[in-house]
Amino acid sequence: MSDPLNTAIPDYPPNKSRTSAQKIIEELLNIADIKINGSNPWDIQVHNQNFYNRVLSDSGLGLGESYMDKWWDCAQLDVLFDKLVGANIESRMSLSLSQKINLIASRLFNHQTRQLSKKVALTHYDLSNKLYQKMLDKRLIYSCAYWKNAQNLDDAQEAKLELICQKLQLKPGMTLLDIGCGWGGLARYAAEKHGARVTGITLSEQQYNYAKEYCKDFDVAIRLQDYRDIKEKYDRIVSVGMFEHVGHKNYQHFMEIAYNALDDHSLFLLHTIGNNESMYTTNAWVEKYIFPNGMLPSIAQIGYASEKLFVMEDWQNFGPYYDKTLMAWHQNFKDHWDELKNDFDERFYRMWEYYLLSSAGCFRCRSIQLWQIVFSRKGLKSVYISPR
Repeated sequence: MSDPLNTAIPDYPPNKSRTSAQKIIEELLNIADIKINGSNPWDIQVHNQNFYNRVLSDSGLGLGESYMDKWWDCAQLDVLFDKLVGANIESRMSLSLSQKINLIASRLFNHQTRQLSKKVALTHYDLSNKLYQKMLDKRLIYSCAYWKNAQNLDDAQEAKLELICQKLQLKPGMTLLDIGCGWGGLARYAAEKHGARVTGITLSEQQYNYAKEYCKDFDVAIRLQDYRDIKEKYDRIVSVGMFEHVGHKNYQHFMEIAYNALDDHSLFLLHTIGNNESMYTTNAWVEKYIFPNGMLPSIAQIGYASEKLFVMEDWQNFGPYYDKTLMAWHQNFKDHWDELKNDFDERFYRMWEYYLLSSAGCFRCRSIQLWQIVFSRKGLKSVYISPR
């Protein structure tokens, strides 16, 4: 069997010569101060001349796949993407027919139905608990850490959990619903440190099994459940890093479910990555390899979905902290690769590295954000003072 990392793909599209394709790519990259085979650590080192036509044809998908296939390298991928995305290079490239069809389909169809929502759990969150144990902090918190006064990942994630509990004004005996509870880190923290009675739900079987064991000695119930099946009432609701999988067709329904699960004057905290503008698709490479059917909401989309339901009490953006979080995850991943490489091949390593470092670059150039939003059902009776 041939080695997929070294299999050549014919030049395409056929009406573009290699010379003209290379010239176009070089001119585009020059806008972002990126050189082909240059001496800066963010410059692209090309190993396969088919790279140029592949990127012209498939833009972001072609760029990511050609990196996985060893067609190019870069010493500092995070800096490359800071420059590349910051200069908005992809907007200067014309959409292919398949990209146009995908854009139209994303506006018309619901890609986050009950059945389709399970795909990201199977593809990403059920990938390997061992991988996440080596990459994340001790509590397996897979969302942006809060680095304001922290010097390491464990402390920064604990600071984020404490910040959430304080924003929710948790008190002993309160019931808390954690929508998208991951491996149970927040659920256990809220029960252990604040005396809450927590219910956590997830679609990932590996997360479910891990969280049940991790939280077994605390007042925490973990369920393998879709958010659309929530029926009970709670004193507080939190959702961290899950709204990115809800989809624009379901934003309002998600908000209605949270609204109906709370009593008047109760609080709901939404922690989500956000887009600077309203979009209906995600990067094609991320969609295919990392977060199938994922989508980042905008301020307008969240506002439209929550209006007539919630009062927005507080909105905090600490997106730059995600850059630092992702770089810490990448360092952990790299440091523990010898313990993981028997379970994953080199192509996976390049894919995962590309995911973490390209994401860090996007947060660094502020093309995407991290929001913590506190909503109340029908408004609080007093002024909400948010901790920072």
